[in-house]
Order: sequence, then C-alpha cells, then structure tokens
Amino acid sequence: MKQSLQLRTSQHLALTPQLQQSIRLLQLSTLELQQEIEQIMQNNPLLERLDDPLDHSLRLLADGAINPAPASTSTPAPAEHESTPEVEVDGASFESADSGDADGGSAEWDFDGAARPDKSPDDENSRPQLEAPELTLRDHLQEQVRLNVRGQREQALLTVLIDAIDDNGFLSEPLEDILSWLPPELDISLEELAAALATLQGFDPVGVGARTVSECLSLQIRQLPGIPFVTRRMALTIVEQYLPLFAQREFNKLKKALDCDDEDLREAQAVIRQCNPHPGAMFATDVADAVVPDVIVKRGKNNSWLVELNQDVMPKLQLNSMYANILKNNRGDATLNSQLQEAKWLIKNMRQRFDTILRVSQAIVERQRNFFSHGAVAMRPLVLREIADT
Repeated sequence: MKQSLQLRTSQHLALTPQLQQSIRLLQLSTLELQQEIEQIMQNNPLLERLDDPLDHSLRLLADGAINPAPASTSTPAPAEHESTPEVEVDGASFESADSGDADGGSAEWDFDGAARPDKSPDDENSRPQLEAPELTLRDHLQEQVRLNVRGQREQALLTVLIDAIDDNGFLSEPLEDILSWLPPELDISLEELAAALATLQGFDPVGVGARTVSECLSLQIRQLPGIPFVTRRMALTIVEQYLPLFAQREFNKLKKALDCDDEDLREAQAVIRQCNPHPGAMFATDVADAVVPDVIVKRGKNNSWLVELNQDVMPKLQLNSMYANILKNNRGDATLNSQLQEAKWLIKNMRQRFDTILRVSQAIVERQRNFFSHGAVAMRPLVLREIADT
C-alpha cells in the first residue's frame, strides 16, 4: 500500500455562542423563557427589565423567579371522628361545614398478598386502589382549630374566618364585612374578631389569613429561622413600606431610602425570596393550565386577518444605565466587558426570537385564512417545509 499526503479544503458550520443562544431561546416556551431570563439576570447586573408591574405572583419577588418555601410534607394526625354538627355560642349557633363527613366504617381492608396465597397475580392487579382524599386548605385549617383551640366561641369565630379564606390563603373580605354577617345577639366586637384573625395567622401555612401581599410576606419573614436581626428588619421594612419599588426593581431608590449598600440589600432580598406570596396555593386542586398565546390573530378589513405579537409575554430588556456608566470609566474590566457582550447578545436574540415567531405566524395565517373564516372544515394540509421556504 502506497502512502501519500493529500491536502483538502472543506467547510464546516460552526455555531457561535450567540447563535447557540438564539436557537435555544427560539425553542423555549413562554414560561421557560421567563425562567431563563430571570436566571441570566441574576448573574448579569448589566441587564434590567422594564416590564415588572406589581402583580399577584411570579414577578412579585424581584431579581429572580419566586422560590416559595417548600410545602410541609407532614400532615397533622387526623382527630377522632366527631359528629357535632353545630357549635353552640351563647345560645346561638354556627353551622359546621364538617358535619357532612361520613364515617367510612370499621371494616379492615387486607391488602397483604402473602396473607392470601389463594389469590393470583391477576387478582392482585385487579384490586381497587384506594386513594386518600386530597386535603384542602379549609380542611387543613379546620384540623388545626380542632387541635389547638379549646374555646367554642373562638372555634366558631375561626370557622367563620376560614370560610372567608380564598384559594391563595388570603382573607377575601374585610373584617368589618365579616362582623356584619354575625348575629347581633352574639355581641362580638371587631377587636375580638381581629384577635381570632391573629390566631388564624399563626396557623400553617405561614402567611395564611393575610389581607394583602405585604402582610403575607411580613408574616412569613417574622417566622423565618436563622435570620440576623438587621437583615430581618430591613426585609420587613421593604415589604411593609417599599414593596412597589422592590417589585419594579428600583434598587437604587431602595438603597437610598434604606440607607444601605449593595450587600445589605442583597441579603434582605434573599430573605424575601424565601417567601411564598400564595401560601394556600399548595392545597389547590383541579387547577386548569392557563395557555398564554405568543401571537394574537384579529379580523381586519375586507375579511383579512391581522397577526400581532402578544405584548404581555414579551420581556422588555435594556442595559442598566448605572453599570454602563461604570463600564465607561473602567474599560479594562474584563468581567464587565464580558457581561456587556452577553447582555447585548440576549437583547438581540430576544428581538430575533419574536421577529421569527411573528413571521412564522403570519405565514401560517396567510395559508390557513379560510380556517379562521369558516372553521375546521376549511383547514388545509400544511407541512413544515412549506413554512420554512417562505
């Protein structure tokens, strides 16, 4: 065999980090995209968002996705079955919603295959599987009332308050309105009802019974273990007085208002992010998955269809002006220069992602306009290549 050297010229497609990020962002769902952006922003101070309104949930805990405290895996032991349908209070009564519980009987269920050798494997697989009923937030709170509160009058007041707790764990009605529901002959004062609410707010999950997001976070921060006094006090000040600034990521204004440095604010922020603004959500059942569209199709003039991006799912990013000014005065900082480049890449790739989604959506709607006008009967076959070639 004769050996020889040969010189060849070939071309290979090399994916740059920017192109890799662009492809990855295009493949993410809306929720995954939000999580990806929050993760990047935690590590890159040169990025900031302009679209952080103070809402109920995911954007409440600024500078990172919500990290709710893990749900307690321990469930209070069920109390002995009681068949008291009413609680007597000074001659009047509150009806107990638990009075409808039925006793399951005293028969024992034997699911031990070894104890019944005459059963075949098929019989084992065909046996009904018993599942414990899902514990609701109301049941969880009522169980704590039965275990921890002895007075019938206070039990009755707590039951009324629990009936006013929504699925997220918040008190859905003002105390004054709840007081108006009660019979006048009970002679219950607003102060007595407020004291019952304070008892309820000491129950699990921490934060239940709060009337506002601020109060909910405050209740949780006060009970977090191992937090230094100064850090806890600053976190409480933020959620009780400056929560809108925190939610909108106005960290410079926060530092000025609190007279603190970056490290102090970062520690307080870490404490707040341990809280859950929806403490009752862990008990929610049958929660429907909400579908948030990337594009919205509207009927236009002359039976045409208009496609536009859903602005609510488009993160609005920009370079942080404070850090950009620092970089101008310190051009030799390799870390900041690298983060600046990454920030520019992300902003550009985000724009490219939504431009691509818009173009693809416009092409689909153009080819399927009869479907939008006449329904599924007018849908025509469509393959990926047809869209890719446009």
